[in-house]
Amino acid sequence: MSDTDKGSAGKTITLTMLIMMIFTTIFGFANTPIAFMQMGYASIIWYILAAVLFFLPVGIMMAEYGSAFNEAKGGIYSWIEGSVGPRVAFIGTFMWLASWETWLVATGSKIWIPLSVFISGSDQTQTWHLGALGSNQVIGILAVLWIIAVTFFATKGIDWIAKISSFGGTMMVVINVLFFILSVYVLISTGFKTAEPIQGLSTLLKSPNPAFASPIAMISFIVYAVFAYAGMESMGGITDSMKNPKRDFPRGILISTLIIGVLYALSIFLWGVSANWSGLIDKGNVNLGNVTYIMMDNLGRTFGHQIGLSTAAAATLGEWFSRFAGLDMFIVYTGSFFVLIYSPLKAFVLGTPKDFWPDHVTQLNKEGMPANAMWYQAAFVVVLILAISFGGATAQSFYNILTLMGNVSTALPYLFLVGAYPFFNQNKAIEKPYLFFKNRYWMWTVTTVSFLVLALSVIFTGLEPLLEHNWSDAFWTISGPVIFTVIAVALYRRYEKKHGLLR
Repeated sequence: MSDTDKGSAGKTITLTMLIMMIFTTIFGFANTPIAFMQMGYASIIWYILAAVLFFLPVGIMMAEYGSAFNEAKGGIYSWIEGSVGPRVAFIGTFMWLASWETWLVATGSKIWIPLSVFISGSDQTQTWHLGALGSNQVIGILAVLWIIAVTFFATKGIDWIAKISSFGGTMMVVINVLFFILSVYVLISTGFKTAEPIQGLSTLLKSPNPAFASPIAMISFIVYAVFAYAGMESMGGITDSMKNPKRDFPRGILISTLIIGVLYALSIFLWGVSANWSGLIDKGNVNLGNVTYIMMDNLGRTFGHQIGLSTAAAATLGEWFSRFAGLDMFIVYTGSFFVLIYSPLKAFVLGTPKDFWPDHVTQLNKEGMPANAMWYQAAFVVVLILAISFGGATAQSFYNILTLMGNVSTALPYLFLVGAYPFFNQNKAIEKPYLFFKNRYWMWTVTTVSFLVLALSVIFTGLEPLLEHNWSDAFWTISGPVIFTVIAVALYRRYEKKHGLLR
């Protein structure tokens, strides 16, 4: 049996496992307290709009792509290539991979914050030292060890990835169930009075946060909402490992879309049950990094008061709620890491023409994993982490530049996927076991609306620093996708020239 045959033989992912993997990869428990922090109850309508105008239609498109190309190992590369050709597919997938490499670098360091909260009750990562090494160096070393460990276990096969990801999904369910039960209890015990008052329709339309008070700033929030639903396409690389991809992949996407969309909207509302925006968020000590743990601490204190605990006992309960959130988020990040350290790379390396790479890069190990390519990726990420951790202030600026370059690049591949969809839908030569958009008028309408929503999110991401006269951030935000596109075009032209494909 060839390496390729071995890789396709291990079809172990069931519908339930797929849903848990999607849930772990996409649903971010921390997204809802961040949304409440930024726009209060006014964030609900933007999350609903993003679900209806982006997540649902794009999820259906992903389901159609996945069922039609269910044996393709290249994920989104195979989808775009089969619809509009290899050049566009290469550029779009390269930009997509670049954004996830940036995510691996950032999250490899950020993952230690929830672990610190679990150990200490609050984020103490900036106080970590080891001999002469400061906190940034210690976190950098931990991040390097983390990348190596995750890569090692991920190369052992899709079973490892599915199990870790499913466990992360289970922990995500646990913290959400806990959050929902306690919030509903607080809501009932207070006579259905929310800590964040609801004062008519204006509460759902006007943000209490001055930073999001202007119409342009409010519209720019859709960027956060769209990014909260990002990641569905990363599942495209696992269809060949599913037991029944033609049936279960579209089912898994549709079920996950409904669950995640409803949970996001309901969760934002329930945060306002225990948290008053002005009383908790507007104190000045809350930021995007610690808001989840501060709000969980506040929920624990509020619940403690409602069941008759003393102030000290309620404070202790709140601290343990924060600790549990830290442990839970650490496990959830771990689940996402195992999926994203493998799936995007596989989609790019195994989806692109095999003769584009040296043979050892595309070679699969006995577990059917592109282990060599995964270790090359690990080496690249490790070098970036070390450069950032040990390079001082200049390196930190470089890290900020990487983050800014990755922001728009995260959304741009969806423009390629949505833009290629009409060509896929109308191509009679492609067998489509699952086809939702059968009416041509509705297909074009939905595709156009989704494309415009994505385009606006990209435009406003670039406009925001310009409107704030932050020229440096604006330059790197806009130049990120430009640089990635230039690199992708250069690489593909080199391949065309090598094989005499240039006209």
